[in-house]
Amino acid sequence: MSEIRSICCLGAGYVGGPTCCIMAQQCPDIRVTVVDKSVERIAAWNSPNLPIYEPGLMEVVEKCRGKNLHFSTDIELAIKEADLVFICVNTPTKTFGLGKGKAADLKYVELAARMIADTVEEGQGRKIVVEKSTVPVKAAESISNILRHNIKPGVTFQVLSNPEFLAEGTAIADLLKPDRVLIGGEETEEGREAISALAAVYRNWVPQERIITMNTWSSELSKLAANAFLAQRISSINSMSAVCEATGADVSEVAEAIGRDSRIGPKFLQASVGFGGSCFQKDILNLVYISECLNLPEVAEYWSQVVSFNNFQRFRFSQRIVECLFNTITDKKICLLGFAFKKNTGDTRESAAIYIAKHLLDEGARLDIYDPKVTQQQILMELSQPNISPENPDRIHELVTCHSDPYSAAIGAHAVVLCTEWDEFVTLDYTRIYANMTKPAFLFDGRKILDHENLIKIGFHVETIGKRLHRKNIERSWN
Repeated sequence: MSEIRSICCLGAGYVGGPTCCIMAQQCPDIRVTVVDKSVERIAAWNSPNLPIYEPGLMEVVEKCRGKNLHFSTDIELAIKEADLVFICVNTPTKTFGLGKGKAADLKYVELAARMIADTVEEGQGRKIVVEKSTVPVKAAESISNILRHNIKPGVTFQVLSNPEFLAEGTAIADLLKPDRVLIGGEETEEGREAISALAAVYRNWVPQERIITMNTWSSELSKLAANAFLAQRISSINSMSAVCEATGADVSEVAEAIGRDSRIGPKFLQASVGFGGSCFQKDILNLVYISECLNLPEVAEYWSQVVSFNNFQRFRFSQRIVECLFNTITDKKICLLGFAFKKNTGDTRESAAIYIAKHLLDEGARLDIYDPKVTQQQILMELSQPNISPENPDRIHELVTCHSDPYSAAIGAHAVVLCTEWDEFVTLDYTRIYANMTKPAFLFDGRKILDHENLIKIGFHVETIGKRLHRKNIERSWN
């Protein structure tokens, strides 16, 4: 069995980019080439301004770029020279046709497979193709079919599943010290050899006991299941936050109490305005679609409720803003702090801030937005999407202003709404912010990271998730 000497990655996005950067750093004897059709994206990877933000990523790129790490638009050459090809392309939820709104769109995965089949030349021997994009179960089988029916003399393909479990914002740490590495492949001698070859690459920095091998379908389903379980925990604690607000309980205290149970554990029990990002909702909806196709409607309904409650949590928070501001926010200035879906990333996909902004804009508010890593272009693009501004996308340029600092964003605002848990928001001078706001000044902490008692002393009317800071008399039905 020949060892891997050259790796090609199709797709220079959030998965392919950081993954291959760490692989190059930890495997100096392997040539790693990340390719993409986007000239602008590759140019950014070759510049001091990377196309994505991850703590520690720039240092890794600067150490390896130009040595054994390369970024290129020459896709065909990279495929020809590679012993192993990662498919790290986008797999968005379908927006039309069969499975619309649920099924994963595998168009780019299929195009990648066909490009590999067309590019590999006769006599090149074994090529290992690894799906790393989040895909539905049996996607590897589809890739195998395409490659098998377009195979050339002297060429063999082995298709593996190697899902990525990195979390944006902590991707470098996750890649350096993964909880586990899953590798799925065919249960044949050739399949086992391919699995061993990829495992040998990971063993350069990952302990053997953390590398788990299994059949392809188990590997594919494990990725969907992991994200579904994590999202389920978030929706579960968020459901408790609604009960806490109604009863006077504190969701943080409840989360600590149940998190001390060793069977449950404390992770992913932080109540908030809801989960976002490219994976959780997409993967759950994919799981829902698969369950429906397998004639398992009860399973589909179970998982769809996780997404439904996440949508409800966002809407509930937005409605609370409107109700507190005397049931009208027409022409009122509202400051949004944070637009990324979580801290330490510039990714805005499915960010709660987008949907909160939509609800506030639909009520006639004017929004002033600040995020330390999200550009004005990205913010305006997200808010101009048809599902956010279906009737009048031009309203965004009239009603939304982006700022380079949080203090200017809050001047004259009726309310400050914290949407992303950036560390810098904890240490802002809220006395200064309060002094320049319209009174009464409201602050809505959607991430539960601020000192609420101190904010109340400053003069803010403070609202947060899962805790009632301004007590009201309520009637309990069990009295």
